[in-house]
Amino acid sequence: MNEPASVFRAMHHGRPHGDPLVLPGPWDAASARVFEEAGFPALATPSAGVAASLGYTDGQTPADEMFAAVTRIARAVSVPVSADIEAGYGLAPAELVDRLLEAGVVGCNLEDSADGVLVDPLLQADRLAEVCAAAAGRLFVNARIDTYIHGDPAAGDVVAETTARALLYAESGADCVYPIMAPAGHLPGLAAAVPVPLNAVGAPDGPAATRRLGELGAARITFGPQLQRRAADAVRDLAGRLLGR
Repeated sequence: MNEPASVFRAMHHGRPHGDPLVLPGPWDAASARVFEEAGFPALATPSAGVAASLGYTDGQTPADEMFAAVTRIARAVSVPVSADIEAGYGLAPAELVDRLLEAGVVGCNLEDSADGVLVDPLLQADRLAEVCAAAAGRLFVNARIDTYIHGDPAAGDVVAETTARALLYAESGADCVYPIMAPAGHLPGLAAAVPVPLNAVGAPDGPAATRRLGELGAARITFGPQLQRRAADAVRDLAGRLLGR
């Protein structure tokens, strides 16, 4: 088994209650080095943040440019890096795994929607199984569940659907499940129902906020593009001051 992936996988398990793994999201090599120098043990790239740094809107980054950016980020630091690769860019599982390993990352996010529409959970479970089989333990696979952002609230119980998808994905070999934008109040039930670690979206407001998500059942906290957007706000403020505004 690839040692960096094994180390990264272990970071998600056996954590004290209320002490989730906090993974900031670098959008380029410079931000990755800042987060490493600050002491974070691992990083997780956000597709939207990387897209913005490359001049694209979220979901519009060409695969080659995304993998090139992720490669630069992973090369810039010595800590493990996981990559958000959206829905996998239409690549076959074996090719997807090869591209990730060539990029130097230890894990990936794979989402279960395409063009804003949820993928059939059985099809997604099969794809995850193929990715996990091709990876053979060399990648930590985080299965993102998009029921809270692309589901139909009138179609049924979102918690039940999310739980069903999470169980399917865990059975397919996913190392972690990520019900993106799940309300904090739903986290305890989801965490109790699923046998793998739970990833939750955090707010970059300090350790108390992330500790609270950990107490609710999250084993891992990521921030999506929020850090890149705050950095962009800081640059915007600096530009205004340079112009005397």
